[in-house]
This record gives sequence, structure tokens and C-alpha cells, in this order.
Amino acid sequence: MQAFTTRPEIKGTFGVVASTHWIASAVGMSILEKGGNAFDAAVATGLVLQILEPHLNGPAGDMPAIIRSAASGRTEVICGQGPAPAGATIAHYRNEGLDMIPGDGLLATVVPGAFGAWMLMLRDYGRLSLRAVMEPAIHYAEKGHPALPRVAATIEGLGEFFEREWPTSHETWLPGGRAPEAHGIMTNPVLAKTLTRLLKEGEAASGREGQIEAAKDAFYKGFVAEEIDRFVRDTVAMDASGTAHRGVLTGEDMARWEPTVETPASVDYHGWSVSKTQSWGQGPVLLQALKLLEGYDLAAMDPAGADFVHTVVEAEKLAFADREAYYGDPAFVDVPLERLLSHDYAEARRALIGGEASFDLRPGIVEGYEEQVQRTLAMLDHASATGAVYEPTMAHLSEKRGDTVHIDIVDAEGNMVSTTPSGGWLQSSPVVPGLGFPLNSRAQMFWLAEGLPCSLAPGKRPRTTLTPTIAIHEEKGALGFGTPGGDQQDQWQLPFFLHHLHHGMDLQQAIDAPLFHTMHFPASFYPRSREPGAITIEASIGETTLSELRKRGHLVSEAEPWTVGRLTAVGRNAGGLLRGAATPRLMQAYAIGR
Repeated sequence: MQAFTTRPEIKGTFGVVASTHWIASAVGMSILEKGGNAFDAAVATGLVLQILEPHLNGPAGDMPAIIRSAASGRTEVICGQGPAPAGATIAHYRNEGLDMIPGDGLLATVVPGAFGAWMLMLRDYGRLSLRAVMEPAIHYAEKGHPALPRVAATIEGLGEFFEREWPTSHETWLPGGRAPEAHGIMTNPVLAKTLTRLLKEGEAASGREGQIEAAKDAFYKGFVAEEIDRFVRDTVAMDASGTAHRGVLTGEDMARWEPTVETPASVDYHGWSVSKTQSWGQGPVLLQALKLLEGYDLAAMDPAGADFVHTVVEAEKLAFADREAYYGDPAFVDVPLERLLSHDYAEARRALIGGEASFDLRPGIVEGYEEQVQRTLAMLDHASATGAVYEPTMAHLSEKRGDTVHIDIVDAEGNMVSTTPSGGWLQSSPVVPGLGFPLNSRAQMFWLAEGLPCSLAPGKRPRTTLTPTIAIHEEKGALGFGTPGGDQQDQWQLPFFLHHLHHGMDLQQAIDAPLFHTMHFPASFYPRSREPGAITIEASIGETTLSELRKRGHLVSEAEPWTVGRLTAVGRNAGGLLRGAATPRLMQAYAIGR
């Protein structure tokens, strides 16, 4: 296949910012121009994306980041994934008449993690002031921004529900009873006041680090936590179960939580050290898939051919089956990740990949985990719905496609950030009065059954789908990449990475190549559905490939060209050349650099 590109790969030596919204990318670049580093730029970009794409993320969401520090040479994970509240027990949810956590509403809420993680990144890795990184978000919340057509359509589609069930959301998103018009100016004055107050309370403290810490305390121990505590205690809200419920999140839950810096999970693949989150996220799925694919000559395969697509999809099916059987918060669950990422394990599992599409969910059996695997399979057989539903989670009310947001940044020094902020979107729960934003719905990823890696428990992190990536090569430099897309995130990143490594595509060409994913395994989002043997693939891959995949037994759903995947990427080679690229899909993501 001749590599096609919609736009040039961005190149420079000063800095590159790639994100899922052009304004956010411009804000990030402006921070670099003001003397900030990649970490400062990421914080400002992330805070702005909460304003620009409120249907995909918000201040009460979550944020994992993979970062590379030029000064230390270390690749690390910042965990901004909040845990389940102290009152979030299986018994409590069962007593509420539930056998599955709803995909929205107050019972689906965990501790908001994004703001704390952004403040940690700014304090410990950035160098600019709190004001410098917060002012852009305050500006767009107060002065307004052009509403994306998808934001306007999402709000309009939920208007009647908001008016009937979530009046605070109706007041926020439909001021005066009217949804924003596509490309019309959209503001959130209440959120602007919240952010301004966080900045004011931060600046009342002494010193740069003291101010950042004070802002974080105002969120988790001050007025923000107090408003959230009051609202959750006093509110009974309708959710996807069809019944109204009261939440369990408290101010005490928020005050106890701190973001953390962790060692990533990593594997070596053809000289590249690829780093992901630990098993509280789905990131190791990509690592497992890479180990499986080591046994194939992918470079000899047509990048748009049936052999390549079939081999990648079948490897993904095996990796995601292991996600279901083993992944969970390692602070609560003994996850045999070293074994799952080992050469011997991958070699044995690779033998399961045949010439035909598989239809069974086939986790591997690690010694000592036999009963856990059987419990997982039995539960999934009982609980999984048919038909695929992915985030956001209001499909029971109206068709709302979307996912989350993503940011990749590299600066001249070689600092690099890849982060996938999400959660707290406007569909997730009612807006908290006086704050201007809703809470998250990440608890829906827990199971209400005992003895599983993802069983609900107080203080436990849900197994998030958020999965940024950094890959380092001793001679070829570094890459940071990722995408929105829930369970599809690692499935879209994998062919991108393989096309770049094995097929000689630059970053933009690898992003523009036809993408695909499988719905074979249970979705992480309510109602946890699956479609065994099914794949969605952009029709632009060609009729020959589509026909051959069907002959091999795949249940192929053809997607319109330019509708699958939301990738962005940055890179830096050993000589200091910086590169960047962003998806043309949805016509809003941009890479900016010089």
C-alpha cells in the first residue's frame, strides 16, 4: 500500500504540541513560547480541554500521564485515577437493587483525580506559575469558545432529560433553555468563577510550590470538596438503571486522596522500550500484544492486507482476554504481570493464533490463578450483554458518539508528555451547583461480584481504559502517542506504532492509514457488552482485504472512511529533531510546532 497523508508531519527543533482540539494545541504552544516546558504546556492544554470538550472530559475527571524527564532520563507514570469512595461496597450497591453499576449518575462516581494530577505535574516537573497555566482555561470559560458541533448536538439531545431529571445540568448546558449552536460562542461563567477562586486561594500562599499546593488543597480539602460533599449528600439522581440513587462520595474521600508517581509497565520490542500504566489501566494490553506479534514478520506483510489485520486482531483478542481475567488495581489484586509480559508466555499464547477468526474469549492460565480465571469467565458469561456500547455512556437516551481527549507534547530539551484526560463529561452526572461541572462515572468499570480483579472495593482504583504511551529507542529517539476511544485506545495505537516501525510510515502517514478494532471482548462501559468475532474497519482499506477477512470468519462491519481513531503523536530523534502529527478525523485535532 502506498502511504497516504492528509497533511505534513510537523517538524521543528523548539517544541511540538499535538492534541484533539486546535485551540488546546495553540494554548500549549503558547506556554512553550513563554518559557514553559512540556509539563507546563501539558497542564495548560489539559485544563483548556475541559472547557472546549465538556462532553469528553471535565474538572472532576481522571488523568493518567506517561512522562519523560530530560533531566532525570526517567520515564514515569503520573496516576490521576481516583479510587472508589469509602462507602462504595458491593453490599451497598446490591442493597440499592443493582447487579451492575450504572454508566452515569452519582453511584458511578469515584474521587476526581485530574486536578490533583495536573497540580502534581506542574509542581514537580514544570517551572511556570499557577497563574500562567490556569489563565487560558479561565479565559475560555468566561469569554467563550466556538462550540463544537458534537458538543452542541450532545447537549441538544439530552436537553429534555436534563430538564426533567438533572436540572442543574439543564441550567449549566442550556442557559435560558437553549442548547448552544454549533460554532456559536459557548461559555461557562460558574466554572470560570470556580477556577478563578482556585487560583486566588492558591496565590494567597507563599512561593510557587506553596501556591500550587494551596490550589490543590482548595479543590480536595476546601470549597470544591465541600460543595461536592453537600451536593452528593442532598441529591437523589436518575441514572442508567432507570432508578434514582444517592451517591456515596464524600469530602473525606477527597481529602484522603493524593496523586502518585509510579514506575511504568514496559516491554522491549525491536529495540524500543514501550511504557504504559500498570494494571490499574488497560495499558499492558498493548504490551502483551507486542510480545505476541514479535513472532511474526510484520514488515513483510501488506500494511493494508488481510494477513496484517487478521494477525493484529487475533493478538488483541488474546491480550484483552487476559485483561478481563487478571488486570486490576495492584494495590488490591496480585496481578502476575511479569508472567503475562514474558517471552515464554507470549510464545505459548501465540500458538492459539490460527488462520481463522476466533470467537471464544480465551485468557491464558497462569499457575495459581486457575480459579480466578474460571470465576471471571463464569461471571462474564452471565453478565455480558450483546451489542457493543462504548463511551460516553448515555446511549440509552440518545446516540452520542465520542470518547475522551488526548495530548502529546515534546520540547527542545527532550521532555515529553503523553496523557489521556477523561471522565467528568457532561453526560456523566448532574452538575454540582456553584461549581459548574459534573462528577465522573468511572466506577462503572467495577463488577458487583466478589473475588474478581475488578470487584468493587473502597479505596480501589477502577480498571481504566485510559492508556497513553511513550516509547524510547537508544538510537532512534522517543515517541509519545495515544488516542481517545475507550476500549479501542490500544487497538488504534497498535497498528499506528507497527506501521511506523515496520512499514516506514512517518507519524502522519501512520495516523492516516485505515484503522480497525474488535468488539470481541466485554466493553469496560455499561452495559458491558461484547460482539464475539466482530471487527469494525474503515472501508478505505479496500474491498480485497474486507472480502478476505470475511472468508476467514471475521464479522466485518465497514466504517465510513475517516471515522475510526483519534490519534495524535510526537517524536524526538537522537539529534534533536522534533516531529508531530494529529488525526484529520473529526476535523479538529492539530499538531503545532516549530
